[in-house]
Amino acid sequence: MRAIQITEFGGPEVLTVTELPDPAAGPGHLLIDVSRAGVNYADTHQAEDSYLSESTLPMVPGGEVVGTAQDGRRVVALVGTGGYAEKAVASEALAWDVPDAVDDVTALAMIVQGASAWVLLRRSVHLEPGESVVVHAAAGGVGSIAVQLAKAWGAGRIIATASSADKRDLALELGADAAVDANEPDLTAALIDANGGRRVDAVLEMTGGTVTDQSLRALAPFGRLAFYGMASRTEPSPVRPATLMAHSTTIAGMWLAHVFRLPGDVMRTALDDLFGLAVDGRLRVVAGGEYGLTEARRAHEDLRARRTTGKLVLDPSR
Repeated sequence: MRAIQITEFGGPEVLTVTELPDPAAGPGHLLIDVSRAGVNYADTHQAEDSYLSESTLPMVPGGEVVGTAQDGRRVVALVGTGGYAEKAVASEALAWDVPDAVDDVTALAMIVQGASAWVLLRRSVHLEPGESVVVHAAAGGVGSIAVQLAKAWGAGRIIATASSADKRDLALELGADAAVDANEPDLTAALIDANGGRRVDAVLEMTGGTVTDQSLRALAPFGRLAFYGMASRTEPSPVRPATLMAHSTTIAGMWLAHVFRLPGDVMRTALDDLFGLAVDGRLRVVAGGEYGLTEARRAHEDLRARRTTGKLVLDPSR
């Protein structure tokens, strides 16, 4: 089969198309003919070995696929690694049937980005109806879904941030009430101003650095910030517990892998909810671009350069 293989860590230049033996599915696993593979920002960290879980070489990157299992079912699956290929192996426990009315791009968008947005809002910041929420990178994969979920769940005011006018317009189209330039020098003041002069109740943050610092300063008493990425690759300033107490602030971290340690099938609950909203037309995925397997380098370059919106996918057939 054709696949992208990494034999040394680095940037997009280490993504190389190669021929590899077909993988074999052991007991409790499915062999999937991949119709599309998802591309996530986490993949760029995986390629340079800067992700939360350590990578080993040689490696086929890519953590999510949609396609046909050997038993004929159309499934979307988490694979950890091995997604950027014509065939992939997934644990049966990490593969979910896809409704006929849900297309490949939508299915892929829900399994990581949609589920992340769902968990962030439901479990990390516990968004209540009527509360204000800031969604950073609101035109991205997680952000574009989080805006729509917050709207569907009755948020009082949704404040989106994005780096360009086109991306801010998209966030408003998806349901945000206000859109702020992510590069505002005084982001704290801009977020408060966008909330009618009031501090905000919740923030979903994946940038790091000064964006995190300024977002924390924009929180109201009992405000919550959920941190789920560090796209800038810059650490935020350290936070002292006494400072949290002084402002009744909560900071939550979220890594989707941990939902599988929770009692009950949280992932199945999230996907049922997300697929249902998509089928009903209340949640749409922003297609961010389809790349051939041979264009994987360009996909990573575009993602890291913030040239993309929504969900990016690879087509292994080309």
